[in-house]
Amino acid sequence: MNMSRTRERLVVIGGDAAGMSAASQARRLKSPDELEIVAFERGHFTSYSACGIPYWVGGDVTDRDELIARTPEEHRGRDIDLRLRTEVTELDPDGQRVRARDLESGEESWTSYDKLVIATGARPIRPDMPGVDAAGVHGVQTLDDGQALLDTLEGTRGRRAVVVGAGYIGVEMAEALIKRGYEVTVVNRGSEPMSTLDSDMGCLVHDAMEGLGITMVNDAEVTKILTGDGGTSLLGRSRELGGGRVRAVVTQDREFPADVVVLGIGVRPETALAKAAGLPLGAHGGLLTDRSMRVRGHENIWAGGDCVEVLDLVSGQERHIPLGTHANKHGQVIGANVGGGYATFPGVVGTAVSKVCDLEIARTGLREKDAHRVGLRFEAVTIESTSRAGYYPNAAPMTVKMLAELRTGRLLGVQIVGREGAGKRVDIAAVALTAGMTVEQMTALDLGYAPPFSPVWDPILVAARKAAAKVRGSS
Repeated sequence: MNMSRTRERLVVIGGDAAGMSAASQARRLKSPDELEIVAFERGHFTSYSACGIPYWVGGDVTDRDELIARTPEEHRGRDIDLRLRTEVTELDPDGQRVRARDLESGEESWTSYDKLVIATGARPIRPDMPGVDAAGVHGVQTLDDGQALLDTLEGTRGRRAVVVGAGYIGVEMAEALIKRGYEVTVVNRGSEPMSTLDSDMGCLVHDAMEGLGITMVNDAEVTKILTGDGGTSLLGRSRELGGGRVRAVVTQDREFPADVVVLGIGVRPETALAKAAGLPLGAHGGLLTDRSMRVRGHENIWAGGDCVEVLDLVSGQERHIPLGTHANKHGQVIGANVGGGYATFPGVVGTAVSKVCDLEIARTGLREKDAHRVGLRFEAVTIESTSRAGYYPNAAPMTVKMLAELRTGRLLGVQIVGREGAGKRVDIAAVALTAGMTVEQMTALDLGYAPPFSPVWDPILVAARKAAAKVRGSS
């Protein structure tokens, strides 16, 4: 500890979910007389829901500020020295200090710390291709990104949009753009949208997207983005937009006209600072921590959120799963430990849920290829059911896929695609995975039943019964 100060100083890099949750929890446990907290955030906003950005763009959320859980002023009111538009450019673990640049003035300075929290998040993947930095091409990761996209949508005369990538962000942004009256094409490298699902479940999402009027182009890789400076297009069309703005997206064999392009290819951990400082990174590029979220090998440095890798409780391996639910939990654990308490983060099972209009998409645990990759032998079953008793009004179809380990019957994963009432059923499976239950044990779960909510045998239990029978039959 630096003995020139009478109180400890906590420095937090990153002002969103993990970083400010850590700062807030530490403040609850230690007074300003005991702990000084300095937080650096390179953007304009703090503590916001990045997951809500597609719904803001699509108009379901009308006011950007509804996505902000706690404003900078609120944090400062709790004696947290929050510095917006300030980017940390260097870490010095040996000297226990960070160098930061004021993005408005360009001025740089060093700040010392006793304890450091790294919550730098993740960065959208921007492929290295011609035209990717053209006007009208947008990544969507922060509120600043969302505002920039809205500005483009409101200032663009054309109504053609191309979304590159069909993961969570790509699918949700395609829906948002449809709601804004755009003609939407999604260009996807995979065989089906939603690579977090097996392809037999992804095809259900494909059909639903096309039913909304979205054009799905699978097994296609974007090679370049054409701008208004390029003269005529590959297909002989004259340019429609000037000034270097995007006008088309090109794959190996096709060209798709575009007035706006949204990149939904995914994200990578933002760990360039950590790597330069020699901190330990995992196979996916995320920081490696222990169960207390302390960076391995560094007693006074913690990390959380989208910049870390976490333990997958099903496979037993480290994974990068960038979700706000995890980030907030990481922050709570870090803040407790920094503030003198004790907490741990045991790991995850990889639960996620999304939607395309009224189609709900959910998954938890392992896909088939995940199980193969870690050497697990398994049985897979798929069942069709309904969200309510079949005779009850508005009972909606639902498809459930379940994976169970061969011989042991341990639940390995569940995927669900269906209409209203389908998505949150994945939570039953998430609890079962966390508890290490077998599919046989799941068949006896005492779930709530009434015709408006479920058939007498809930779809999850129907899948568990089928999986249990298949496991028994293969033993």
